[in-house]
Amino acid sequence: MISFSLGVYAFLTLLFLALAILFAVIATFYVCRLERRPANPIGDEIGSAKTVLRKVRKDEPISAEELDYAKEIVGIRSSALTFSIPATLFSLGCFYVFGSLYHLHGATPSERTFLGVFPMLASMNFTTQILRSIRMKRRLQKLP
Repeated sequence: MISFSLGVYAFLTLLFLALAILFAVIATFYVCRLERRPANPIGDEIGSAKTVLRKVRKDEPISAEELDYAKEIVGIRSSALTFSIPATLFSLGCFYVFGSLYHLHGATPSERTFLGVFPMLASMNFTTQILRSIRMKRRLQKLP
């Protein structure tokens, strides 16, 4: 009988590799779906999304076309599939950290181990930006 005795770090490494692949596939399908959407003419201008969302956030006057564009942006950003992008980054960071710890076999972690923390921090930043966009959805519903 074959016994597979993986250590904790090896198991976590494989788990986060599988999660990273799963989230990357979901993110790929989501981005492909977004690319097939028809483009909004306002969106062709550089910085237009930031400008329109700033107007909404600060309750500045906004045209009907800009309001439609803001609703489109917030709708895209508030989709549950949007979270697959930071989840992929977070899983890759965990994969790198646990893989480095498994490779060291319990020895003192080196600087290399902590390099995986950077994508994890970036994914948390992406997640907070997504949550900020979701909060803007309530503000858009109040507008006429």
